[in-house]
Amino acid sequence: MNKAITDGVVLMPLPFAAGLGVWSTEDGTPGTDTYATDASGVFVAADQDFGGCLEMVKNASTQRLRYMGETPILPSCYLRVTARIKAVAGPFPTVRIAAFPGAAGGGKVSGLPETGPAITLTTIGKIVEVSAIIGVGDRTGVDMVWPNAAYGHFGIDLTGSNGGLVRVDDLVIEDITGAFLRDIMSVVDVRDFGAKGDGSTDDSAAFEAADGFANGRTVLVSAGQYYLGDSVTIQSKIKFEGTVLQDPTERFILQNGFCYQTYVDAFGDEEVAFKKAYQALLNFSDHESLDLNGRRISLTEPVDMQAADPSRSVFATRRVIRNGQFQPVAGPNWDTTTTTSQGTYATSNIRRLSNVTNIANIPVGSLVEGAGVGREVYVTSVNVGAKTLTLSQPLYDAEGTQNFTFKRFKYMLDFSGYADLAQFILDDIDFQCDGEASGIMLAPQGLIFQLRDSFMTKPKDRGITSIGTGCQGMMVDRCNFTSNEQPLDVSSRTTIAFNANANDVKIRDNRVALFKHFCVLAGSGNLVSGNHWFHGDQTTDGVRLGGMIFTLPNSKSIITGNYIDNNFIELTNEHESEPEFGSQYSFGGLTITGNIFTANDVARWFNFIVIKPYGPNHYIHGLSVVSNVFRTLNGAIDRIEAVDSSFDDLDFSRARGVTFADNTFHGISEPCYNPASMTGTQATPSTTWQFDAAPLLPFGGQARFVDSIVASGPLQNASNAAVFETPYVTDNLGTRKSESRFTFGTPVKGAVRYQVRMDNPL
Repeated sequence: MNKAITDGVVLMPLPFAAGLGVWSTEDGTPGTDTYATDASGVFVAADQDFGGCLEMVKNASTQRLRYMGETPILPSCYLRVTARIKAVAGPFPTVRIAAFPGAAGGGKVSGLPETGPAITLTTIGKIVEVSAIIGVGDRTGVDMVWPNAAYGHFGIDLTGSNGGLVRVDDLVIEDITGAFLRDIMSVVDVRDFGAKGDGSTDDSAAFEAADGFANGRTVLVSAGQYYLGDSVTIQSKIKFEGTVLQDPTERFILQNGFCYQTYVDAFGDEEVAFKKAYQALLNFSDHESLDLNGRRISLTEPVDMQAADPSRSVFATRRVIRNGQFQPVAGPNWDTTTTTSQGTYATSNIRRLSNVTNIANIPVGSLVEGAGVGREVYVTSVNVGAKTLTLSQPLYDAEGTQNFTFKRFKYMLDFSGYADLAQFILDDIDFQCDGEASGIMLAPQGLIFQLRDSFMTKPKDRGITSIGTGCQGMMVDRCNFTSNEQPLDVSSRTTIAFNANANDVKIRDNRVALFKHFCVLAGSGNLVSGNHWFHGDQTTDGVRLGGMIFTLPNSKSIITGNYIDNNFIELTNEHESEPEFGSQYSFGGLTITGNIFTANDVARWFNFIVIKPYGPNHYIHGLSVVSNVFRTLNGAIDRIEAVDSSFDDLDFSRARGVTFADNTFHGISEPCYNPASMTGTQATPSTTWQFDAAPLLPFGGQARFVDSIVASGPLQNASNAAVFETPYVTDNLGTRKSESRFTFGTPVKGAVRYQVRMDNPL
């Protein structure tokens, strides 16, 4: 680079032969005295060594010579000022390059060096060359670093003894930038724009100046540590040999080549690099996704995602983090924080605990445990002054005051600091939790969080936790969840792959292995398809638990095309503050179709579909179980379905819209159907035939309606004569109300086929 050639910048001063009126005896600024009127300097037209030159008599302690022309100081441009001088007579002076640093608009820039290295003349007639290099960048070899000067008045100083006579050749000013730039056509170094790289000087302006000057070239951050005291945006390509230091509140946005690896190069620390790259992702990086470049990021502590960009508590623009791995570094930062406090619960405010002791020590996101608390209830917010907590779900039987336990698990990516986070996607991420950390905690509120094509391996406590409604519309697609408790018996496991509190969750094409529960779903509108979740163990006749748990009794959900292995679908209402049936919809609103259910080495009392009402008077309304395969290995089970009446039973007299049809049963002693097709035989003539449908009706339901009846062969009287007669039906008979009576006008014998229902189909 040579500005005189490339940009036509005039660097060279006029020769002495052009006149001494532009050569100042002072600092070179307009209005100062010149050698044209000062007798201490005269032009010598013919010197044997120099040709035309200036002859000076040193008669001041510092004899100055300054060119009055303004030589520009340009970013990334380095100037060398050279003077050739010889002693002619008298005492030998000391000579040095000297200059006046001028500010834009006039005036002097104070605090800058104004002289170069000095040389003392020692021999009459011997030519000595003195030079100095001036530039914006603080680089090795630069004598006068001028980061904020606009121009200079250059010349020499004579110091030492007075009375000496010297001759000075024409001053030479040349652009030697090429000596400092390793690749002058493609690299712009931030040091050439005033960056210090000392770890304390604010180099923000220098970075932005280099970027503005690059014009398609690469900005080079050469060796050093550069403190950026302000937010900086770089639009050019950038290369790091040094590193950057910046406060968490300031942003470092790299718009060209934006990816995680660039931030690792910039900050030299994996965790800091991820936080700063994430901060940039949310702040106008001109990118919708952050590529982790397939890197494994070791985390020494949970990443508070909101604190990584503290200026925002709400974000609702689609953003993606993809293609990488997170792994915790073992240490106390991953230990669960456990607090026991007393609190009061009232059904008048179903999501609040009040008068909570020790409340300042209860973190947001804590799991709540205590009498009358359902599964996966979390602290959504904390009001220390009011001593109240907001809960993610109501409590089913906790009215009054009691002690609660609060467990705050530690998550590698923790979004709980946000008030609202929407349209956030994690794609192709490997969460290697190693039994040390949990995976992801969602924001208290938000819409359409998505985890896709990812692995959640060995989470310590939870894979994904929703502490509020940040799971609204959540999508979990094509992921693999593997438990940290695989060697344990089911009864000893505590981990859960994920939970959701809000509606419209999509769970598709995942594989889930050996957790206590696959998921706890508290909302409605869920779509569950194409998954394989299995939760067995090696124990013969072992305990099995719910794999998929619905805590909203009428979930308006579809479960289709899944492989459900050694666990059951559980329907509860444990997240209702008044769990008895009132004005809400009761159990149902659920379609289970086209699934494979299998179990092995389970006790006979195991079931694949379990309803557990936490209060009285509930019933089934809208449950369709169609075209599924139910199969057991290494022993049969009695039935596929059951009611867990630990708290209350169902009211079967109100069942409506229940369908169990076209299912396949292998290793099931008592298959179930609704409507159920029955065959009844009467060996002796009688006017009343009564049959029990209990073994075939789901959940031990009542025989409420007979849809049809047809004689299977002739009906005969005592004389074996055929009788053509249709009986009337009486339902809900017997101790379990599962029997139906057919009454004829004439005593007859024979067989009938009939279809009975345990529900009202209308």
